[in-house]
Amino acid sequence: MFKSVFAKYITTFMFIIFVSFLILSLLIAVMVNNYAAEAKREALSAAATNAAAFLGDRMEPNSTDKEGFARMIRTMSGDANRVMSAISSVEDDVTLLVVDRNGNVLLVTGVSDRVNAEARVPRAVLDNVNSGTAVSGKEDLGGVFNGEYFYCAMPVLASGNDEVCGTVFACSASDRQDALLGVVIKTVIIGSLWIMLAALVAVYFITEKIIGPLRDMSDMARSFAAGNFEVRVPVRGHDEVAELATAFNNMAGSLSRLEIMRNTFMANVSHDLRTPMTTISGFIDNILSGAVPPEKQPYYLDLIRTEVQRLARLVASLLDISRIQAGDRKFEMKPFDVCEMARLILISFEQKIERKKLDVTFDCDEERITVTADRDAIYQILYNICDNAVKFSREGGALSVSLRATEDDRVCVSVYNEGVGIAAEDLPYVFERFYKADKSRGLDKSGVGLGMFIAKTIIEAHHEKIWVESEEGQWCRFSFTLPRIDEERA
Repeated sequence: MFKSVFAKYITTFMFIIFVSFLILSLLIAVMVNNYAAEAKREALSAAATNAAAFLGDRMEPNSTDKEGFARMIRTMSGDANRVMSAISSVEDDVTLLVVDRNGNVLLVTGVSDRVNAEARVPRAVLDNVNSGTAVSGKEDLGGVFNGEYFYCAMPVLASGNDEVCGTVFACSASDRQDALLGVVIKTVIIGSLWIMLAALVAVYFITEKIIGPLRDMSDMARSFAAGNFEVRVPVRGHDEVAELATAFNNMAGSLSRLEIMRNTFMANVSHDLRTPMTTISGFIDNILSGAVPPEKQPYYLDLIRTEVQRLARLVASLLDISRIQAGDRKFEMKPFDVCEMARLILISFEQKIERKKLDVTFDCDEERITVTADRDAIYQILYNICDNAVKFSREGGALSVSLRATEDDRVCVSVYNEGVGIAAEDLPYVFERFYKADKSRGLDKSGVGLGMFIAKTIIEAHHEKIWVESEEGQWCRFSFTLPRIDEERA
């Protein structure tokens, strides 16, 4: 039952809500009970105090003997009943008891059907009251009531000498308060159940909104495992789950493109391996069979060497990728003159530049610009970019290499060429593995789509940036940055 996130989520929320309402119900019950008890105590105390004061004012100082208080009650029973009834009517369910010093009940007003007038109030209670202190509690007063009652007692003091001549008890049944407490608890429980039901419905839909996309992503992952990279997760809303779904779809797109590029790479590698190997095998067979005359053998051996070098470059690129991905390639950061490096690389393309009649421009802010980087790695990047620039330039087009200092102590190296350019839809993928813009291999017959990926990986290892700008059929510019240092520090 609790294996799914949905069940755990629902159960956890409902448990929290249930415990919260249980604690709330207990707190409300305690507060209501305490408030009702305190209010009842104050009402009973006021009734007992008023009744005791009324009777004390009518008691003569010389009539405080054992029978004097009882005679006074009998003499003024009518007036006493009316006054006591008026006092007890101020609060519902109040019974006033007037007892003598022995605990005998002399007068009962208010709710009297539960009073046993033959019973006596316990001496211990009377002693506490007659000591001059008001007493309150909850009991049956020695059988005077047929159940536990709240009571508050006050001594009746004769006017003039403050001698205790009797006691007044203001009482109220406890079942009324229990009934009130029961109604409050019932109301809270019913309200809590309705709120819990509404919360359950709300949590269900909220949870389903969260779990639904996760379930779709799980199905999508299983499709990926089966080799289907075309499925996508529906994106609903703009919350974190929608962002996760969008990221998952982007990942799916990247995996799909990577799969296409991998297949393309395998085809390219197969072609690049098969073609030179076939050429090498054919030339060697012809030489061994004597079909190639001795005077022509150096020429064909030179072709074999070219094909071997081509294979070596392919293997070197593959090894570079493996070392970079494994983290085995270490970069040695040393200062060097990047302007001099750019000049030497440009000079190395002199023959190719002359064949295409390119208009070459070399623009450097200063005679020397010193940077700190791995010299061989930067040479590899700049050589590869310049090689592509020459390769994809149109005949008679412009080729420009520029090095400019930036405001944040960096050098921006840019290589610009006029030629086929790169399509706008291809620009985001130029630095991905196995990517080739020239899919027809019309201009790039030897590349396998690893050069720019290696360049990006090397530049990022230097904590710098590399980017490309282009207009298809017009021009293209590759740029990257390097950290610059002062000539004196170098």
